[in-house]
Amino acid sequence: MSALQNNNILIIGGGASGMIAAIAAKRAGAFVTILERNQRVGRKILATGNGRCNLTNTYIDVDRYHGKHPEFVYGPLNSFDYDATIDFFEKLGIAHIVEDEGKVFPMSLQASSVLDVLRYELEDLGVNVVCEAEAADIKKKDVFTVTLKDGRVFKGDKVIIAAGGKASPDLGSNGSGYILAEKLGHKIVNPFPALVQLKLSSKYLKQLSGIKFEGAAEILVKDKVIRREEGEILFTEYGISGPPVLQLSRVAAENLLKNDKVYIKVAIIKDMTKEALDGILLKRFQDGSNKPLSFNFVGFLNKKLVPVILKEAGIDDINKPAGSVSSQERKKLASILTDWRFEVTGTNPWHSAQVTAGGVDVCGIDNKTMESKIVPGLYFAGEVVDIDGDCGGYNLQWAWSSGYVAGMNAANVKF
Repeated sequence: MSALQNNNILIIGGGASGMIAAIAAKRAGAFVTILERNQRVGRKILATGNGRCNLTNTYIDVDRYHGKHPEFVYGPLNSFDYDATIDFFEKLGIAHIVEDEGKVFPMSLQASSVLDVLRYELEDLGVNVVCEAEAADIKKKDVFTVTLKDGRVFKGDKVIIAAGGKASPDLGSNGSGYILAEKLGHKIVNPFPALVQLKLSSKYLKQLSGIKFEGAAEILVKDKVIRREEGEILFTEYGISGPPVLQLSRVAAENLLKNDKVYIKVAIIKDMTKEALDGILLKRFQDGSNKPLSFNFVGFLNKKLVPVILKEAGIDDINKPAGSVSSQERKKLASILTDWRFEVTGTNPWHSAQVTAGGVDVCGIDNKTMESKIVPGLYFAGEVVDIDGDCGGYNLQWAWSSGYVAGMNAANVKF
């Protein structure tokens, strides 16, 4: 692979997709400048994977991606796939390990390792990195002119917009990439927070706050199950959190935007039918018939959860003898523990979200090259595009794939 000619490429945004785009383009012989609004490039990488950087996933598939046209990911993911990603980072010095559900991490288990090798490669290649450089305007005549917020002007033959979305604004994403894309004629799919905690309507939230359990959750719209996830779930003062909830948050938020009523069904006891659980409760109450009902659950449920569950079942005297529980009360308890429903009222705000849903409409982008169909020489990469993935390394893989493809094609490399 070789560049057909040298290009002066401006990359707006120095996150994951912007850095790999810069490396790919520079290796191909282009002159590359990164314009990054933060004091340093790559800050958001440090927060990924709980500080361990979930680089990618062994089970990359279009089913793990979302947007108006999720099939768009086929182009970049086929051009720069899982194996290419692993090879790219191994050559930079990142050995890897694979954990549960195919999640891939650096062997150091430090996100800083990934950022360190990317920054080193940028410097070693001679990429021009300009920080505290927030792009405020973009125009194209013969060349692109990017004007910064402070008035500085940069000109380039090609531009890659890799400015991120709106999630985690404290790490540098503020939605500015959408404004730049619109200035050049691109449409924006309304952005909303994804991989984010959900707000619930319940009078028990303060009492439930801090309770954690291994359970299952489903999002229901019009009594239809939209998606189900299992894992560690956490009740909070505002609602509910945990990895399963983050995975469910996108479909919840998307349907809330349609003004639909959205409910989350929580199974605290997830591997048992309501009928089977009722039988277990019957035996438990019979064996400990003289014990106070609330104490009867010690060793079976989180103690903090017990009084809430009993009140929700309509049992006011939570310390009455377990043997006095009626069949109707017992069945209600079994129902709550396997199918407890809450209305979802919203999501936490952008600063709590891990990723942005929505963004630049992919109908205006060529998925083989990431080049604009509207403005020749304009490319897009990463979260700024209307593509978002599930938890588990899928969003970083999208960043690596789309960024690499954009960088190579901006440098006029056919691969």
